[in-house]
Amino acid sequence: MTALAFSLCLSAFAQDAPDAAVVEKIRKAGLNNSKVMDIAFNLTDVSGPRLSNSPGLKRAQEWAVKQLTEWGLKNAHLEAWGTFGKGWQVDKYYAATTAPFYHPIIASPKAWTPGTNGPIKSEVILIKADSVADLAKYKGKLAGKIVMMDQGAPLTSGLKPDFTRYADTTLAQMAAAKPMAAGARQRPTGGPMADRMAQMMKMREVRAAMSAMLVEEKVALILTYARGGQGTFFTSNGASYALDAKPVSPELEVAAEDFLHILRLLRAGKPVEVEADIKTSFYDQDPQGYNVIAEIPGTDKN
Repeated sequence: MTALAFSLCLSAFAQDAPDAAVVEKIRKAGLNNSKVMDIAFNLTDVSGPRLSNSPGLKRAQEWAVKQLTEWGLKNAHLEAWGTFGKGWQVDKYYAATTAPFYHPIIASPKAWTPGTNGPIKSEVILIKADSVADLAKYKGKLAGKIVMMDQGAPLTSGLKPDFTRYADTTLAQMAAAKPMAAGARQRPTGGPMADRMAQMMKMREVRAAMSAMLVEEKVALILTYARGGQGTFFTSNGASYALDAKPVSPELEVAAEDFLHILRLLRAGKPVEVEADIKTSFYDQDPQGYNVIAEIPGTDKN
C-alpha cells in the first residue's frame, strides 16, 4: 500500500513539472505582448465613468463584447443577473464662489441626485444642528438657497496620506485576533467606543431629519464635505438607485480645500455667494444589471 502511494506521488510530481517552452510563451505574452494598458484605456479614457447602469458602463460593456469576439471567443454577449435599478450620469457641472471673490469650486454632483434645473445663484446658508430640534429654526428660510452643514469638520484638510502601511505590531494583533462565534455581533457596552457609537447614531438621526427637511424646504443645492485632500477627493452616492427611491435635493460633494475655505468664511460671519449649473440624467428604461459573458471553445472533439 505504501509503495502504491509513493508511486502515485511520483506520478503527480512528474505531471506538475513545468514545461519550459510553455512558461516562456506565457512570460513573452505577459511582458512583451500585453494588452492590459490598451484594455484599460478603452474601458476608462474612452468609455468614461462606469457607474452601474450608466451610459458609460454600457459603452464599456459593448466594447468588451466586440473585443472578445474579435479575439476569437464565441457567443460574447450581455447576460442579465437581476434587477439593479436606475442608471445616472452627470451631463453638466459648473460651480464657483462669486463673493467675496470669484473662484471655481472643485466638486462633483453626488450620484443619483438631481440637477439644479438651470443656473442658480444664492448666498450660502450655514446650518448648525446638533439635534433634530435644532432644525426648527431653519424652517421657512431655505427655499431656493444654497446650504452647507457645520458638523464640526476640521478647519484643515490634514496631512494624512490616502494609503498607509500597518505597523508590524498592529499586523501581529490582527493576526492573533479570535473570530467571533457565528451569528454573534460585538456591541460596545461602555467606555469611549460606546460613546462614539451613540454619537454616530445621533448624527445619523439628525442627518436623516435634515435631508427630509431640505427636500420639503426646496433648497436649491447642498454643499457637502468630500473625503480626501491635497488635490484628491472621493465622491459617493447621495441617494438610492432603487426605482422607487424617495426624492432628494441636488447635492455637490466639494473638495476639502474649497469646502473648508467657504466654511471658514461663514464661521467668521463673512457672506459667501455661490453660483452653479448642474444637469444630471436618470435611466430607468432597463433596470436590469448585466455581466459580459464569452466562451472559450474547447478543442477536444470528445
